[in-house]
Amino acid sequence: MIFHVMTLFPELVTACAESSILGRAKEKALVDVRPWNIRDYSKDKHRHVDDYPYGGGAGMLMKAEPVYDCYRAITDGMEKKPRVIFMTPAGKRFDQEDAKRYALEEELVILCGHYEGIDERVLEMIVTDEVSIGDFVVTGGELPAMLLIDAVSRMIPGVLSENSAEEESFYNGLLEYPQYTRPEEFMGHRVPEVLLSGHHENVDLWRKRESIKRTYERRPELLLKAELTKADRKYLNELRKGDE
Repeated sequence: MIFHVMTLFPELVTACAESSILGRAKEKALVDVRPWNIRDYSKDKHRHVDDYPYGGGAGMLMKAEPVYDCYRAITDGMEKKPRVIFMTPAGKRFDQEDAKRYALEEELVILCGHYEGIDERVLEMIVTDEVSIGDFVVTGGELPAMLLIDAVSRMIPGVLSENSAEEESFYNGLLEYPQYTRPEEFMGHRVPEVLLSGHHENVDLWRKRESIKRTYERRPELLLKAELTKADRKYLNELRKGDE
């Protein structure tokens, strides 16, 4: 899968894309993250990409022309118009279902804003999805873009080891269960006995119930869409009764 990242700071994208799981996915030719420097498409001899907003106000806006020309360079030769994601606090909150959906694409274009934003006209012309990673503001769209790329890449077959994605938080709508490693006892705290039993069915049941319990305690709204069996719902009702 190819991620085209439209940015003013390509070095940030490159640094993240060559590390950890993304770096290994690149080596396997499963993921290719390509930064595109919007400044390269400025017709200003000083490579300016921003200007004052009409109507006044604080700060500067990214101009439409270099953004559009960068987009045209990316899409030149493509058989179909790609999905273009604009990272913005005003967008739809990104979640695991979005990661699964985006992973089905062959190519994604991600637009990273800076300053006080981007001229609305070019957003209307090229953007298909406006996406937020949370209700807070950061300096630019590069780090949010890399979070999205990381989450989407993990849904691509072969990027993670077998079954790893299925066992992570949010894959089935629940938070991940607690995990432990050696030693069996640390400063008086022991690993739960069920994990030492070697009884795989009991371990699986314990993990599922701990996921339900943790989700109920920390993110109860996720339970509305979680994949729960009849036995899971019975256990959830027991938790609720215990809090009454």
